[in-house]
Amino acid sequence: MLNIVLTRIDDRLIHGQVVTAWAKITKANRIIVVDDEVAMDEFMVKILKMAAPRSFKIGIHTIADASEILKGEDTGERVIVLVKTPKTIEALIENNVEIKELNLGGMGAIQGRKQFYRNISISDDERESFKSLERQGIHVYVQIVPDASAMDIGKLL
Repeated sequence: MLNIVLTRIDDRLIHGQVVTAWAKITKANRIIVVDDEVAMDEFMVKILKMAAPRSFKIGIHTIADASEILKGEDTGERVIVLVKTPKTIEALIENNVEIKELNLGGMGAIQGRKQFYRNISISDDERESFKSLERQGIHVYVQIVPDASAMDIGKLL
């Protein structure tokens, strides 16, 4: 299995905050974005790759492809996994990807979602996904930036 140093839900995926703050604190050198729609959108793939420094190895994959890559032999890289929703995390786990901790960093307000915590909004289905992840023993916490204190999501559900 690859060395995952951070698994994060952030619907912006790769952006300055992830690349600068989180990558620095985790000493990551590879980012794997997992999103079926984005992986099939050539324009978005180009945009996301341009958002990261050249020193990072960037991969944007479907859930199925990312599952196989993440279960591969540890190459010594330090990997950040970025997804948009908890459903993607559930799918990775169903595909036998081991995830111990999940950082909830950003889910914007869209139709069907209600404010959950500061700039994070979730739907009822997403709330149930978070509860399911917690029941599976995955430590889910809200921490928007590394300097902020982490808050166990169970306190908010």
